[in-house]
Amino acid sequence: MSSSHDTPSHVQSTLAISPLVQRTGANRGSMNRNDPIGNSQGRNVEGGRSNIPQIAQTPHQDRSPLVQKIRDVSHLATPAVMRHNGTAGSSLLASMTKNGLFGPALPSTLRKTSTSTDTVELNNSTNDEDIDHASDNVFDVSDLSSVEKLRLWRHDALMQHHYKTAEHIGDLIYSMTKDPNDAFWLAQVYYNQGSYVRAVELIFTDQLDSESIMCRYLAALCLFKLNKLEEALDIIGDTNPFQSEPSSPGNADGGVKLESSMCLLRGRIYVSLSNMEQAKECFKEAVQVDVKNYEAFDYLLSKHMLTTAEQWDLVRSLQFDDLDDNEEMMRCLYISRLSKYQHQTEIEHARKVLSDKYYLKDNRTVLLAEIELLNNQSKFTQCMKLCEQVLEVDEYNLEVLPIYIQCLHSFAAKNKLFLLSHKLAENFPKSPVTWFAVATYYLCMGKVSEARKYFSRSSIMDPSFGYSWLGFAHTYVAEGEHEQALSAYSTAARFFPGTHLPHLYLGMQYNRMDDLSLAEEYFMMAYDMCPTDPLLLNELGVIYFKRQNYIKAKKYMKRAHDAIKNMKSESKAWISIVINLGHTYRKLGEDERAIKCFKTVLESSKPTATLWCSLGFLYLRMKKIEKAIDSFHKALALDQGNQASNKLLKTALEINAHMIIDENHPMVISSNIQNIPTSHVSKNDKKRTSLGITSFDPVTEAKRLKQGISDHEGDSMDIEQ
Repeated sequence: MSSSHDTPSHVQSTLAISPLVQRTGANRGSMNRNDPIGNSQGRNVEGGRSNIPQIAQTPHQDRSPLVQKIRDVSHLATPAVMRHNGTAGSSLLASMTKNGLFGPALPSTLRKTSTSTDTVELNNSTNDEDIDHASDNVFDVSDLSSVEKLRLWRHDALMQHHYKTAEHIGDLIYSMTKDPNDAFWLAQVYYNQGSYVRAVELIFTDQLDSESIMCRYLAALCLFKLNKLEEALDIIGDTNPFQSEPSSPGNADGGVKLESSMCLLRGRIYVSLSNMEQAKECFKEAVQVDVKNYEAFDYLLSKHMLTTAEQWDLVRSLQFDDLDDNEEMMRCLYISRLSKYQHQTEIEHARKVLSDKYYLKDNRTVLLAEIELLNNQSKFTQCMKLCEQVLEVDEYNLEVLPIYIQCLHSFAAKNKLFLLSHKLAENFPKSPVTWFAVATYYLCMGKVSEARKYFSRSSIMDPSFGYSWLGFAHTYVAEGEHEQALSAYSTAARFFPGTHLPHLYLGMQYNRMDDLSLAEEYFMMAYDMCPTDPLLLNELGVIYFKRQNYIKAKKYMKRAHDAIKNMKSESKAWISIVINLGHTYRKLGEDERAIKCFKTVLESSKPTATLWCSLGFLYLRMKKIEKAIDSFHKALALDQGNQASNKLLKTALEINAHMIIDENHPMVISSNIQNIPTSHVSKNDKKRTSLGITSFDPVTEAKRLKQGISDHEGDSMDIEQ
């Protein structure tokens, strides 16, 4: 891949061939207004190419003529407060005229420009003398050659989306110069028009892919757009051909290296080929080659390609010092996007620096990082509020919308989901987020088959969109189709190795199928990625509870309880976690702690018959008969058909009726009940005595009851998964 005709090398960016980049000062004097091509070494008299290598011509100025330095910027004030004559109160229509908007100095200022050095000096000037000195170096655009003027014309047309004009002028220029750089810009016009085939034909017909790295990259990009993935990979190579070369510092021009862009494209091709491992390596290489390639970094995070440890290893390997004055800011921005399950102190510090030092508190990338944190902590109210704050400014922010849709589903906000889905379908029919929103709405409405249809449509549009894959699998769970759910979750786990959720859901499915070995295996895989997820910790506790390993069950459930308490989460999952912890304490004989857990849930959420029954059982075992009876009555008030509560209440009443009263009890003293002859005992009492009930020990009976209701215990006091 040798670079010829002064085309950019792999360590340069497209700025190297931009028609708006200043050449070196030595070239300024070489301009010849009488040379129509702008190249004294151009074509020979016969019309052929000269033997002397041509130098790609670029205009001798920094920027487009439409963006010139202007001494007096007062005429650029808001049109609503400027009159045509300079007084306040002008109408908007009057202000849109040439004089009203730009001022009378427009024609002369558009004819002149300055070098980048002069511009910097001008911007730093603090008095009129400095400004006058800087203006001495301004030269006329009219000094440019005819081809250079045509290049400006082409570029302005391209920037203003006049593609037919840009194509027409670009074709003229390339016919005159046969310069690969001009071919690239003509192909760029085709690309912007969506004429990918024409761009490829232009590059291949003139064999520009062998002369210009930039043309080779553009050809591969066009083939990628045409879904000719293998051909695109052949053009740029299945691995980075420059990786064996010694690393070079960042570009002096501040652009993104072509090598990095090619790595990014290579990764996108591998994603389309479903080779996620190769894609991950390409994206990592792209951002390591040039830290300015934020798109590659975003791909790695948004597509869940890296584990938390891999994310931090990557960030620590990046060359942020290439960014000079922007080093700290960009480092903090990158850190703020990392997984929120670990290193939260560093993430919080980065967010604070961005907010306090760089005044980026309201920046959308910074807000996105905070939204992701709130979503991970299940703080859905705060998360939804922040999402709506971003969407007020940018209604169709496709990074925030998936999280916002999840929040709406958690609150069953059907009307908002319907309205959002309708707007997205109208404005973004080709976006996977649109059909993810539609599917979520149908899932919220209980229409599982429709939801599955649109989740599938979303995942087909973008196979790397993880939200749709998980939603698709959830629809099978909702219908109890475990085998199909396992298949869908397995696909998601293969596509998104950086998130623990597919492994978590696979474990939950195997748990429901009572395959505890496989469930534990998948839970431990998820645990290695994210050891702080309270839902995962709870599921691990459930596995060990079922295996009657109550010590381990207590360990994981206690960690789950502490994690969700520290998060101050709004998720209803904390209810299940506390109830399960209570049952674990019950199995371990720690009745006081178990009662505290059940009471916490009863005070903070809607009571259930099962929970009151569990609490009554504990009171019964602790000889607190009256509290036990009261709990069973409350359970039956909520569910009269609760068999466990009925049986336990009957037993508790019998125990209460035949408890041996202490001799110092007032009832014993007043009635002298202990002196009643045996002959005076009623037939019912004799019957109860023959059953051994009069000598009943509540503790012994509680143990018997515990064994006697073992068949019902799973129904009345089971853990919650």
